[in-house]
Amino acid sequence: MWYKALHMIFMVTWFAGLFYLPRLFVYHAMSDDKASNERFKVMERKLYFGIMTPGLILTLLFGTLMLTDYAWAVYGQSAWLYIKLTLIFILGIYHVFCGKWLLDFKHDRNRHSHVYYRWINEIPVLFLVGIILLATIKPF
Repeated sequence: MWYKALHMIFMVTWFAGLFYLPRLFVYHAMSDDKASNERFKVMERKLYFGIMTPGLILTLLFGTLMLTDYAWAVYGQSAWLYIKLTLIFILGIYHVFCGKWLLDFKHDRNRHSHVYYRWINEIPVLFLVGIILLATIKPF
């Protein structure tokens, strides 16, 4: 049960960053003064490397421990688990893309508008809904 609790705590931490970083990108893309640009760079870096990435790593660690401890034996043949793991993998790719966009802003080479980041900001919501429904309902 500790693994599950810690998995959920760090999942919430990771998702908080996944929701907030693209929102920072929205505001950063709209900013046009040097002080704001530099402030956003610091905020984005601290969020990505100080909260999001540790949240991702610890979510995966405790999820893996949960799988190896008991979940795989119980749910290893269930389709929902494989779909959930696939969604998590794709969300990990989204996390990497957030890091790429962070580097683009860091080096002043962002090529996207604030509208683009507003749409990008919605992606984690879809994954959260799918992952939570799969993990709680276990439909198949």
